[in-house]
Amino acid sequence: MKISGLNIHPLKSGRAIAKSEVSVRRDGFADDRRFMVTDPDGRFITQRELQLLARVEAYPLDGTIRLVLQGREIVPGFDPARRLQVTVWDSSVDAALADEAANRALSEWLGRDVRLVHMDAQASRYEGETWAGRPAPVGFADGFPILITTTGSLADLNRTLVDQGQEPVGIDRFRTNILIEHEEAWDEDLWEAVEIGGVVFDLVKPCSRCIMTTQDQMTGDRIGGNPIQGLAEKRMSADRRVAGVLFGWNAVPRGEGTLRVGDTVIVISRRAGRWPMKVRG
Repeated sequence: MKISGLNIHPLKSGRAIAKSEVSVRRDGFADDRRFMVTDPDGRFITQRELQLLARVEAYPLDGTIRLVLQGREIVPGFDPARRLQVTVWDSSVDAALADEAANRALSEWLGRDVRLVHMDAQASRYEGETWAGRPAPVGFADGFPILITTTGSLADLNRTLVDQGQEPVGIDRFRTNILIEHEEAWDEDLWEAVEIGGVVFDLVKPCSRCIMTTQDQMTGDRIGGNPIQGLAEKRMSADRRVAGVLFGWNAVPRGEGTLRVGDTVIVISRRAGRWPMKVRG
């Protein structure tokens, strides 16, 4: 097995950037989900409610980010003393707040009053103790630092979609960090830990999927195949702790290092059994 794709998402819910090489930190990939759009009260906003975010390109710069939408661009300023208390699901983060001009421009772009925040050196967030054994540092990702998926599982899902008369979908629908080339579908359910490039990743929780998987990741439009309908055939969780349809695994890095496309993936420990799934019919 080997890595066939690496991705970062500098702006939460913005466009992904494919990388040939990434730096792994304890809180995930460098530059992954370090910036986020919120409402004026600091509540996080994603493509679930603001589909236009899929069209926003985001390029990390030193201490800031360059945002691009349909030929317009913003390079916000961040004063470490200018803060906003923001929420991602149930967690709260004291984040750096962009300058007023940048927030006004971004609000005009997106058609609603928003704020842009940065997970800077003063900010911290820890999640996942129940699943990871101890709290894991994480940026603005929903809950865990890394998401791992495989080509075999995507291929199996796409076969189901085609059988349903739907169009196949790309891996970009799932906003993965590490895509592993592996033919055996859903084998990752049995992986407890993998080693890649000298870094160990614990696969701690299957990832339940939401309406964002039904959205084209270039336009934000809900078009093409519907992964939720496809996954419902045989990937509906039977464990109440993680409800809904499942695709991919949330992972926690246990060290730091560098990953490259083509790196070998070694499964270093396996689970005794698979995650329980509901049987249709």
